[in-house]
Amino acid sequence: MHRKIKKIIKGMKASDGDGVQLTRIIASPELDMIDPFLLMDAFGSNKPQDYIGGFPPHPHRGFETVTYMLAGKMRHKDSAGNEGVIEAGGVQWMRAGKGIIHSEMPEQEEGLLAGFQLWVNLPASHKMVEPNYQEVTADNIPEETRGDFCHLKVIAGRTINGTQGAISNDLVDPIYWDINLSSGAQFSDEIPKDHNAFIYVIEGDLLIDDKKVREKQLAILGDGDSVEITASTISRFLLIAGKPLNEPVARGGPFVMNTREEIKQAFADYESGSFA
Repeated sequence: MHRKIKKIIKGMKASDGDGVQLTRIIASPELDMIDPFLLMDAFGSNKPQDYIGGFPPHPHRGFETVTYMLAGKMRHKDSAGNEGVIEAGGVQWMRAGKGIIHSEMPEQEEGLLAGFQLWVNLPASHKMVEPNYQEVTADNIPEETRGDFCHLKVIAGRTINGTQGAISNDLVDPIYWDINLSSGAQFSDEIPKDHNAFIYVIEGDLLIDDKKVREKQLAILGDGDSVEITASTISRFLLIAGKPLNEPVARGGPFVMNTREEIKQAFADYESGSFA
């Protein structure tokens, strides 16, 4: 059964890090989360004042951060000793686990900087594991072409044609696809029935079951085991899905745990220097 649209979200303007201007799509008053996805931000500007401050060193515990760059360069550095520059088309998937301090700073002083950050929750059994880091350049992300009307980058998950994503995660079995469609083209694929799923339109307009999703809108998809999406115009969109954890969520700024007591402990551990 093809999934239909449950709700369409526009997102809200926000600022994070050292004054970085962005649109908060998940973790807003309109949309708290889509289990297991805790937050999604879209950023994009060719004005240096909108991004130059970047995201100076800050802590995380209890979840994963995913940064996917569309344009520009960001330098990642963390307390586990990982460092690298994420360039256009590249992705960084960081498991904060029991605690990490990291920074993401623009590696440019002019030009367009654009991309997304997604927070993926960890189950209670893995919130205190050792931090882990996966960084994949654009050249190493598998791609799939379907005729001359469809092209997709497979960051995570497996397509119906067998293309396996670059990122591995056996906790929520995520799907993260960047899809380009010609005007009038149709995209269809399978999504596990037990996954929550959504799309975010980067460019163009899409139709799902005769309901339109416009540029810079997020559409939450309902139950089903497949998707069928038609492009009204030349379009580009993200298709993201994951297995829900169905666990209590306690948030405290940069920490996401299961109870308020665990949040208090995270702040205490950070202040005592145990994240360094």
